[in-house]
Amino acid sequence: MNSGASRVGRAPARLAPIFVPRIWGARDLSPLFPERSQEPEPIGEAWLTGEACVFSGGEFAGRTLGEVWPSLPEEWTGTSLRGLPRIPLLVKFIFPEEKLSVQVHPDDAYAEKHERSAGGVGKTEMWYVVSAREGSAVRVGLHPHVTRETFQRAVVDGTAEGCIGDVAVHAGDAVFVPAGTAHTICPGVVLCEIQQHSDITYRVFDYNRVGADGKPRSLHIRQALEVMTFGEQSGGLCEPVRIQRGAVTETFYAACRHFATERWEFSERIAAVTSLEHFDLLIFLAGHGRIEFSGGAEDYAPAQVWLLPAALGAYQLAPDSATTLLRAYVPDLNGFVQRLTDERIEEAAWSRVVHL
Repeated sequence: MNSGASRVGRAPARLAPIFVPRIWGARDLSPLFPERSQEPEPIGEAWLTGEACVFSGGEFAGRTLGEVWPSLPEEWTGTSLRGLPRIPLLVKFIFPEEKLSVQVHPDDAYAEKHERSAGGVGKTEMWYVVSAREGSAVRVGLHPHVTRETFQRAVVDGTAEGCIGDVAVHAGDAVFVPAGTAHTICPGVVLCEIQQHSDITYRVFDYNRVGADGKPRSLHIRQALEVMTFGEQSGGLCEPVRIQRGAVTETFYAACRHFATERWEFSERIAAVTSLEHFDLLIFLAGHGRIEFSGGAEDYAPAQVWLLPAALGAYQLAPDSATTLLRAYVPDLNGFVQRLTDERIEEAAWSRVVHL
C-alpha cells in the first residue's frame, strides 16, 4: 500500500473484516479469502463494516469503526448523514453450507418501539450473488395464498419453509429483501449482503438444530408474526438496469431510502467523483489495481471494502486486471431517479429498481 496516501480527511480508508462463526457456515472461504480455506469451525459471515471492524491504515489505523464514526465530520459522513450514532450501512459476505433459519426482520417503526436495546433500527437488505453452485436458490416472500393463520399452522407442523417462494439464483443476480419479508438462504451460494445496520432477526423455524450449548436455538414466533408481510410481496429477484459509461459497465440493482447498490465492471482506467451528501463504500469482488486521488493512491484487491469520504471528490480507479466491485451508499432517491432519467432509462425500467 502506498504510504504517501495520507491526506487527512480525504483519503479512502480500508476496513479489515471480522469473521463470525455460525452453525450453518462454511469452513472454506475461498476464493474470496484464499488464506482461509480450512477454518477450524464453520464461518457464516464476514462483517465488513461492523462497529468492531478495524481500520487497516491511514489516520485511523488500529482503531475500530465504532470508535471513529461518532467523531467523523460531515466531510467524511456527508451532509445528509451527519450526527448518526453509527455507520448506517452494514455490509457482509455470507457463506452458507446449510440452510439458514426461516426468519424475518422488523421495520424501523417496530424496532424503535420494541428493540431499543438492540439499536432500534429495522433491517431491509439486499443480497448480491458472488458465486453460486449449480441449482442454487434462496427463498424470499410468502406465496400469495399464505395467511397469518396458515403460516402459523405451518410453523407448528414444521413446514414453514414451503410457504416461501423459491428463487433460483446465479452469480451476478441480486435479491431485494425489505423488512417484513419471510426468507431463508440455501446452501451453495456466497452472498454480499448490503443492509441497514441492524442485527435483529426473528426466527420462526430452525430445522430443530441445536447451538453450541446443545440446546435448540431461540425462536421468536410472536414477534415474527407481528412484523411479517402477508398478501402482496415487494421483495424478490432484482430486475437491474445497465448503462455503459465510458470504459465501465454500471448495473443498478436496487435503491431504497436506506441504501443503493450498483456494480461496476471495468478493465481500463475510469474516473469517478464522490457526492458531498454521502460517503461511498467500494466492495471489491475481483481484480487488483489502485484507487488514485488528490494526495496519493491506495492498492485494492478482492474481498476488500473501502470507505470513501464524501469530500474525497474526483478519483480514478486504475486496474491491473479486470475489476468488479459493488458501490453502496445512502441515496437521495430523487437524485437517483434523475440520474437514470438523464441516462435515458425509461420509467418502466427504473421503477423496478427504485423501492419507495
